[in-house]
Amino acid sequence: MAEAIVLYPTPAIGHMISMVELGKLILTRHPSHTVHILVAPQPYNAGATAPYIASVSASNPSITFHNLPNITLPPTASPHHETLTFELLRLNNSNVHQFLLSLSERYNIKVLIMDFFCSHALSVAVDLNIPGYYYFTSAAGSLASFLYLRIIHKNTTKSFKDLNALLDIPGLPPISTSDMPKPLLDRCDKAYECFLDCSNSMAKSAGIVVNSFESLEPRAVKAISDGLCVPDGPTPPLYCIGPLIAATEKRSGGEAVPECLTWLDTQPSQSVIFLCFGSLGLFSMEQLKEIATGLEKSGQRFLWVVRNPPTQSHGLAVSAQPDPDLDSLLPEGFLDRTKERGLVVKSWAPQLAVLNHKSVGGFVTHCGWNSVLESVCAGVPMVAWPLYAEQRSNRVMLVQEMRIALPMKELEDGFVSAVEVENRVRDLMDSEEGKSIRQRTLAMKFEAEAALGEGGSSRVALAKLVESWQKC
Repeated sequence: MAEAIVLYPTPAIGHMISMVELGKLILTRHPSHTVHILVAPQPYNAGATAPYIASVSASNPSITFHNLPNITLPPTASPHHETLTFELLRLNNSNVHQFLLSLSERYNIKVLIMDFFCSHALSVAVDLNIPGYYYFTSAAGSLASFLYLRIIHKNTTKSFKDLNALLDIPGLPPISTSDMPKPLLDRCDKAYECFLDCSNSMAKSAGIVVNSFESLEPRAVKAISDGLCVPDGPTPPLYCIGPLIAATEKRSGGEAVPECLTWLDTQPSQSVIFLCFGSLGLFSMEQLKEIATGLEKSGQRFLWVVRNPPTQSHGLAVSAQPDPDLDSLLPEGFLDRTKERGLVVKSWAPQLAVLNHKSVGGFVTHCGWNSVLESVCAGVPMVAWPLYAEQRSNRVMLVQEMRIALPMKELEDGFVSAVEVENRVRDLMDSEEGKSIRQRTLAMKFEAEAALGEGGSSRVALAKLVESWQKC
């Protein structure tokens, strides 16, 4: 009977791409296997996946996608989109169970590897006697904090939002309670309960795969591996197999955007700072105007991806967004005054290609982990401007632990002034501190290449991962 690997990603495009790359990586070592990817329906618009799935299917015959049925979600009082994701995937458990039973009639299922948000599926794997592993698509440092959440929860009765304290998490620099992910700030919120349940579940899995590499986060990796993040029980084996990033990119709908790359061809080497904030991050009109003013006053060359302001209160792009009207969103005359040194792109740019362009010398990012890894692999230093999810704690690690980014500093209400934008952009591109960060990031680029090379830490971890489920 042929052997199958089943992967279960969160339906958001960023998580799916990372999981597919894991599948491709496994196939490089075991080309006789088949990879089956479960596609859950999206609880909100998390980036169109159909064009991407079609492209992968056409070029990788050993990878098959399976769509799970639609689910009707009950109403929730939680303001966090993560709650919807957890609930949808929990309600899909019976469909996952049925699919695995059906697949097992034709294949020997070696392993189920599930996304962090798919934690409820671990019980399905246990019921069917299939080894259940987690794939953590963010940093090892974030994993350390999520594993340690159980311990923090036991040691306090207050919500993070009420603590105003520094958290001592093994393997990490001190993290302010206000820098913890927003869904965790209120322990009475349904989202907090979901993350706490996931923390307990992860500690019971057969292993945890992380999209990172040891030399990028040595302290966090050691703390987890030494059992410091799960002090009250055994820690599952940790496999750092990254950096995994997609080799090619497609826009929703498949059309390319060559204009920005053509423009970059005309710019001096490492002279352009690139501003892009992920598939969900949006800014108010007021904030967009501040960014524009800061960029103009900085005097730096820039490439900026602008999207429409949010219509929902939580500030995330949870529905399809039309292209923005730049003239109405940006300060009057801004585009004309900066046209000799700046380019504003509507809605989307080929981020990986941009970061690897010789003219790009800096990246203002929301600190999403895929974007961080892409920047590291391109050797491009960052300005860290987190917007949602675990990105605030990522900023702490990027700035204090890895030392490959400068922090964008918000006001108490989260707003960032034009002066702050101006100063951080100028500091990264034209200061001694920026030069030091650039050198550190370039060193990490070479470390990433070494980790993935023959005998590298990530290559060795992948071999151990595959060997672990072959024994089952």
